Amino acid sequence: MRPTMPEPETTVAAGVCCAPLSSAPLTEAEAVRAAVLFKALADPARLRIVNLLATSPDPLCVCDVTPQTGLSQPTVSFHLKKLLKANIVEREQRGKWAHYSLRAGALDELAAVLDSKGQP
Repeated sequence: MRPTMPEPETTVAAGVCCAPLSSAPLTEAEAVRAAVLFKALADPARLRIVNLLATSPDPLCVCDVTPQTGLSQPTVSFHLKKLLKANIVEREQRGKWAHYSLRAGALDELAAVLDSKGQP
């Protein structure tokens, strides 16, 4: 005969499953947008590139990013294209060179998904 386990103690009132949420959940559209952002950042090389752009006072050319990451120029261009498509970075054409910068508000969007402070 198996010994019976004692019932776990609960601190929640009877009939109540969970504490109420302190903020509104993401809408479907917000969740889709956040997934696009996080998917684009789900690569160590792209995170390093975003970090470089976030800490640079000026837009960076691929030739500036390449030595900092140790990646080849085509690989850096590939990752920047992914970040551009996800609307995380902006591209400015200067002659035949493209310069990239972090889109204003991109990091705020990511932070808003994770931070519920100040939301209703």
